[in-house]
Amino acid sequence: MNLVCLDMEGVITPEIWIEFSRVSGIPELKRTTRDEPDYDKLMRWRIGILKEHGLGLKEIQAVIAKIDPLPGAKEFLDALRAETQTIILSDTFEQFAAPLMQKLGYPTIFCNSLDVAESGEITGFRMRVQNSKLSTVRALQSVGFETIAVGDSYNDLGMILASKAGILFRTTEKIKADYPQLPACERYDELLARIRAAL
Repeated sequence: MNLVCLDMEGVITPEIWIEFSRVSGIPELKRTTRDEPDYDKLMRWRIGILKEHGLGLKEIQAVIAKIDPLPGAKEFLDALRAETQTIILSDTFEQFAAPLMQKLGYPTIFCNSLDVAESGEITGFRMRVQNSKLSTVRALQSVGFETIAVGDSYNDLGMILASKAGILFRTTEKIKADYPQLPACERYDELLARIRAAL
């Protein structure tokens, strides 16, 4: 049985931290997993910047409430879910993802969670499992699923390379150059066609 594993940010939703960087006027927060392969290092750095500026979960959620899925993403996801089992594997957090999942019709998502103080300060984060995307794909394969994985960033490469088919979507030129063996596309119709061909 096939199961499609999709990254969230950059594939079906905008990058939350980039949008928060724009709204808050803090350019350093534009840095994402496209720029920094070490997610633990990236998140600790982000938490430090939030603390420095006195910003917390409430301010980030106010920005997320105004974010919509990428144009065409819901239609793509609906078409895909009508044909095959689909799951979103994301390194984002439950506290960030919930409003976006509502706008997407509540697809299944596996993500992480934040540690938040009563004051609203983000004090830490809890990863669901080490190397969450790759670990999840391997676990799914161990119970009989054949996975097809789609992502755009360094933290997606493990699940993409471990799957029977892996596709880069709207990724960087550097990642495309570093992984020329992986098909890359920019449009949802092309992505849907590539997934269908792999089913």
